[in-house]
Parts: sequence; structure tokens; C-alpha cells
Amino acid sequence: MSRRRLGWLLACCLAVAGALAAQAGPAAPQVRVLALFPGKALVEVDGERRLLRAGETGPGGVRLVAADARRAVIEVGGRRAEYTVGGGPVGARYAAPREVEVRIAPDARGMYRVPGTINGQPVDFLVDTGATFVSLGGAQARALGILYRAVGDPVVVRTASGLARAWRLKLDAVQVGGIRLRSVDAVVLEGQGPAHVLLGNSFLSRVHIEREGPVLVLRGR
Repeated sequence: MSRRRLGWLLACCLAVAGALAAQAGPAAPQVRVLALFPGKALVEVDGERRLLRAGETGPGGVRLVAADARRAVIEVGGRRAEYTVGGGPVGARYAAPREVEVRIAPDARGMYRVPGTINGQPVDFLVDTGATFVSLGGAQARALGILYRAVGDPVVVRTASGLARAWRLKLDAVQVGGIRLRSVDAVVLEGQGPAHVLLGNSFLSRVHIEREGPVLVLRGR
């Protein structure tokens, strides 16, 4: 075989290999768990270390779904697996993420109450489809570390008791069950406010809501 012919065949092989690599897309990041804590994990992604809280996304789009002292559930490229310290996926138990669903049964008074978090801090929500925004009182906001007077815009809102002074702002994150939304509009009312934080339409309009008998079902979009 002539050198010219050999060179042409080598060039063709390299071109085909390059095309196949392009079709395959970028390689999945290499993930290793270095330490575990309740709700947090120290992970290494392609050599970069990051302490992630549950729900946070780190390098390469790697997301920590959940963690405790024994294992972490990590989502890589839309697929989830369990990890232990120092190891890769346990038993390669990958699965496509299922639709996130939160089911809320009414209490004795027919109210829909559900625990959740605002900016990672625990709160008790009262589902209120009549509320325009997620709503909380000044005392509740201060307990959550929200500097509403500094970051919010003063407004006047109508409540069941009449007009009230409030501040409108955006919450970094609001979570109910496995549904976590970023940049959620909220109002902080002067004074104590409602006993429960109102989960209003600034959150509810961004999820699917259904009723199954008396049970309220929220599904992430």
C-alpha cells in the first residue's frame, strides 16, 4: 500500500472517530463523596471539591438530592444513584428521576398545612390559593434571617383585617417536600403576621395542583 493511500485511510479513520466522539457528547463527570453529614455532603467532581446541601447543584451540574450520615443520593446527568464515602454509585443503581409529588391531607378544620423550608430554614406552610404571594409576618421573617426592610419594597396589602403595611421581595428558595423553587415572590407583613406562612400563588402557580378526593396533590413541573 502506498504512503499516500495509507495517509488517506488514517485521515478517514480520525475523521470518523472525531464524529463519533462528537455524537457521544461530553463524558459524564467523575463524582466521589468525601464526607457525609445530615442534609449535606462533601463531594469531589472531576477533582473539584464542594460542600453541597440537599437540593444544591455543584460543578458539572451534579446535584445533591439527599444525604445522611451513611449515604448520599446524587443526580448526575438527570440520573440518580446512591453514593457512600469514597466510592462511586452503589450497585450502579441509576434510575431516571421520577416526577416529584407532594400529597397534603386536610386537617380537622379542612385546612391544608404542610412543613417546608424558606431559604433552607424550616417553616410550617398553610396552602392558600387566595393569597397572591407567599406571605409571612415580620417576626417570622426575622427568625428566618430575612432582612426584609433592607431588601424589600414597601407596599400596602389588603388582608382579612383590612389594609396592612408590608414589604415585597423575592425569596431565594421555597421548598415543600421534594419540590424546590428558586426566586419566589413574597410579602412580609408588619407585625406578627399569620400563625403559619401562607403558601400563595407565587409558588402554587409554578406547580401542578390536583385533588384526589380530599387530598391536595402538588407535582413539580
